[in-house]
Amino acid sequence: MLGHLARRFQQLAVAVFFGEVEACGCELTPVQYAALLGVHHHPGIDQATLSGIIAYDRATIGGVVDRLKKKGLLTRKVNKKDRRARELYVTAVGLETLHRIVPAVEAAQRNLAHGLTRTEATQLMRLLRKAINAADGMNGTPLRIKP
Repeated sequence: MLGHLARRFQQLAVAVFFGEVEACGCELTPVQYAALLGVHHHPGIDQATLSGIIAYDRATIGGVVDRLKKKGLLTRKVNKKDRRARELYVTAVGLETLHRIVPAVEAAQRNLAHGLTRTEATQLMRLLRKAINAADGMNGTPLRIKP
């Protein structure tokens, strides 16, 4: 069944990610990596917007950000226009961690597609995006993945 295969592939993806990332001396989860990368690409972003960008639950993104802050990878600054809002920025340590971890994440991606031809891997990615975007419309969660 599709759901079972998707769950199994996700389990493999997480295991491969952890294997590669630990080998490079980093201690990040896939969600922490996505959040750190999201902040890097969008300096000054707020937590709610970050949760939408990385397709993570708004109620629990605060814990992810807290752990990244505790590791010294992110900082929070008060928004000058809205003192209730907090802007997120990658620290120098966070940037160094990203530079170190990116090759490991790229290796993990290659390992996940190991049994596929390049054409098959591209097709799998296209079909996953298509299925996610279609399911997105069913549950009302805004998660558009670029084709």
